[in-house]
Amino acid sequence: MSAPDGYEPVIGLEVHAQLLTRTKAFCGCSARFGDAPNANVCPVCLGLPGALPVLNKSVVEFAIRMGLAVGSRIAERSVFARKNYFYPDLPKGYQISQHEIPLCSGGEVAIDLPGGGRKTVRLSHIHMEEDAGKSIHDQGADTLVDLNRCGVPLIEIVSLPEIGSPREASLYLARIRQLVTYLGICDGNMEEGSLRCDANVSVRPRGSTVLGTKTELKNMNSFRHVERALEFEIARQLGTIGEGGAVVQETLLWDADAGVAEPMRSKEEAHDYRYFPDPDLVPVVVSPSWIDSVRRSLPEMPEARRDRFVTSLGLPRYDADVLTAEKDVADYFEETLAALGGEGTSRAQHAKSASNWIMTDVLRVIAGGKTTARTFPVTAGRLAAMIGMIGDGTISGKIAKEVFEDMVATGDEPRAIVGRRGLLQVSDPEAIGRAVDAVIAANAPQVRKYRDGNANVFGYFVGETMKLMKGKANPAVVNDLLRRKLGEAAS
Repeated sequence: MSAPDGYEPVIGLEVHAQLLTRTKAFCGCSARFGDAPNANVCPVCLGLPGALPVLNKSVVEFAIRMGLAVGSRIAERSVFARKNYFYPDLPKGYQISQHEIPLCSGGEVAIDLPGGGRKTVRLSHIHMEEDAGKSIHDQGADTLVDLNRCGVPLIEIVSLPEIGSPREASLYLARIRQLVTYLGICDGNMEEGSLRCDANVSVRPRGSTVLGTKTELKNMNSFRHVERALEFEIARQLGTIGEGGAVVQETLLWDADAGVAEPMRSKEEAHDYRYFPDPDLVPVVVSPSWIDSVRRSLPEMPEARRDRFVTSLGLPRYDADVLTAEKDVADYFEETLAALGGEGTSRAQHAKSASNWIMTDVLRVIAGGKTTARTFPVTAGRLAAMIGMIGDGTISGKIAKEVFEDMVATGDEPRAIVGRRGLLQVSDPEAIGRAVDAVIAANAPQVRKYRDGNANVFGYFVGETMKLMKGKANPAVVNDLLRRKLGEAAS
């Protein structure tokens, strides 16, 4: 939704991305998700007396990768700070984070708007920090605490308050997810909490440059939840103002089941956290040569990949957008195309065939939620083999649909499935001719319509012939014989 005339929403997002390092930010404990509660802990991440943190170099490198991807300035010297607050899942009583001197400053993220055009959202900064533990409140009267997540490395990507609607916020978050997955620094799994988002939202008179009183929304673990929560909160703030009240600065938790945001706690100014430099960690010094090394290692980014698919492969822009939205899907497409081979015109034809199958059939299965492009049961090589069988006339496009479903269910090779099920395409003109004769003989009224100039009825004859041949007839032969025999019947 958008704000009514007279007011506009102003939104800023703080996106936490859990980094794909093998170990935690400041100790050697595993950062793996899903292990038994409190299995991956040590004196450092538990904050026991005398335990000293040691920075994981990969955390810095991953943060630099993100900074370079969005055009941030990488600080040659940055420092860690202690962010102090008290909660049962924070055993040290503080988080190691960055405050006054973050690793990355500035940068921008561009999003494609639904109505066309693009918008650029500027970033305040990107900083490194460690995660807190997890409190589990649904165990009856007790609250349980799992500290496995303590010390797991994060980057926090903080935008300026330049997002103008819940839809823009969702698109911005999707773009961040796309970037971190392409960079290989985060898996982007919002359900598991490896990509989390807090939103700061306020409303102000349209055209004003003064920000209104903001609230912070937490606990949004999907793009849809981000939109719904922001829609709710914008409407609530406008209602409060409309009734003559004042918006109170506070933190709200989004309840997706109830569709409401409930107050969590009062939130005052940021200095309530009493940040101060961490005395146990030396400044992070990043040399120009390190930055250059990371820059050279960056992969092809999604927009560049999309443009290459359009210019080099001749794909429509829509296809290229869909295929490159997820890195794993784009990789699967390129692996399929490589297996198909070909050059020039044939390569462009292969690209479009692969694109059609992936966009319709592969993504349809993936959308069911039981697999991903990375774990898809039909390998890229086997999908290419099936597409090749259509191209050489071994099977028809209709039969290929059956073969594809069998491959998804069994993982078998397409030729094995075709042989097992007797699905080889029939191209024998005599066998197809007998079926065509039978269809023409059984449909005299349709023959008269065709003879009277109704060309649209031709498709009916094709369908009936294919049905009689159980989908195995070569469509090109069917069309050729029908045109000839119907012409004879009309003469």
